[in-house]
Amino acid sequence: MKPSPLIRELAGIVGQSAVLWRPEDLMLYEYDGLSSLRQPDAVVFPRTTQEVIRIVKLAGRHKVPVVARGAGTGLSGGAVAAEGGVLVGFARMKEILEIDIENQRARVQPGVVNLDLSLAVSDDGYYFAPDPSSQKACTIGGNVAENSGGPHTLAYGVTTNHVLGLEVVLPDGEVIHTGAAYWDRPAYDLTGLFVGSEGTLGIITAITVRLSRKPEAVKTLLGIYDRILDATRTVAAITARGITPAALEMMDGFTLRAVEEATHAGYPMDCAAVLLIEVEGLAEAAEDAALEIEAVCRENHAREVRRARSAEERDLLWKGRKNAFGAIGRISPSYYVQDGVIPRTRLPEMLEFIGDVEKKYALHIGNIFHAGDGNLHPLILFDARDKDESARVLKAASEIITKCVDMGGSITGEHGVGIEKNELMPLIFSEDDLDMMRRIKSIFNPLGQFNPGKLLPTGKMCGELRVQVSTEGIL
Repeated sequence: MKPSPLIRELAGIVGQSAVLWRPEDLMLYEYDGLSSLRQPDAVVFPRTTQEVIRIVKLAGRHKVPVVARGAGTGLSGGAVAAEGGVLVGFARMKEILEIDIENQRARVQPGVVNLDLSLAVSDDGYYFAPDPSSQKACTIGGNVAENSGGPHTLAYGVTTNHVLGLEVVLPDGEVIHTGAAYWDRPAYDLTGLFVGSEGTLGIITAITVRLSRKPEAVKTLLGIYDRILDATRTVAAITARGITPAALEMMDGFTLRAVEEATHAGYPMDCAAVLLIEVEGLAEAAEDAALEIEAVCRENHAREVRRARSAEERDLLWKGRKNAFGAIGRISPSYYVQDGVIPRTRLPEMLEFIGDVEKKYALHIGNIFHAGDGNLHPLILFDARDKDESARVLKAASEIITKCVDMGGSITGEHGVGIEKNELMPLIFSEDDLDMMRRIKSIFNPLGQFNPGKLLPTGKMCGELRVQVSTEGIL
């Protein structure tokens, strides 16, 4: 088998060792954390913006799609080549280009791993606040494309709240720079437009981000409950007191038992649910908030409220939470993770509904979510080799997401739309809304070359979507 003219030209840009084209190599890139569709025609690994420009222009001449890919940990099919073409992998564009501690910012290439940036500035007392559970593997470029969240979204916001500017390559090879190294630049917020656009408007080749100062004190609490409804009511009670924790996470008993067996993080095996709560700030304020939260937990029938007594205990509790998906992967051959959003005051009602869906379709569903901002992640366990069970999973997932919308929520909170939910966009947007989005896309990506079939409805239902087992924690 000989390489095609396209492959040979790509090798002329980046070198033969930076192009994959044999089927056995391309197999690894037909997947992300959710799905598999088809292989790309080629995978190419540029090192510079100039190489990306040449790749994009070459793909344009050959009239093939271009899909940007970070670490492939996404959960909505955003980084798979739905229509083949050239997949641009950013594993070699992983330099931290600049760290400016004085002005609390950094400039990075898109392949920089999320956690690596925090580690690079840790000794100076700073960190990068967005913290998806896959932060040890996921890249900042992918975070920007999906507008990723994480456990600390409640206090600090999602990725867009920490991005100051972008360098973007458009389909014709033009390079634009959005934003600035400071907040509130005048004119249109093009940075905000590109964050969360899932690679459908342009390919991001450099990112300027805001760095946050480490808090003086951090208090991590574990509320333990014998009834799951008491845990959900505690969430509403905490926010009703005007307290905004840095993180407010919940796991039901089924999920936490799987987590504890896998990580030995110290979670109790005999309870119905736990709340993992974190407050931070000045030492006195953090202590006052922790005491008030302890009181609210007990008022809502917490069996026990524990505090992490050391940084090691805190890290272990978070290790359990962030590795929860992997823990479920140990006990089920496959599972399908949801990403709906509801008003947090309706958590008790929603969990009751999920329980009814579980019984209706004879499935096992574990519940783990960012309770503080109502971002749910039900994990529907199944065996992908069982066609009937797989079909029931998709029906159950559809009912759960539809219920989220009926409650005034959203079809996604942080995992993106991709190919998983693009046909569900009419549930939350009018046809006029969607038409405006299409018009915006046509300005930047008029021929639909970049990441086709993603984000916006195509009229083709994703019946062929194959839900796969995921063994990474990638919330």
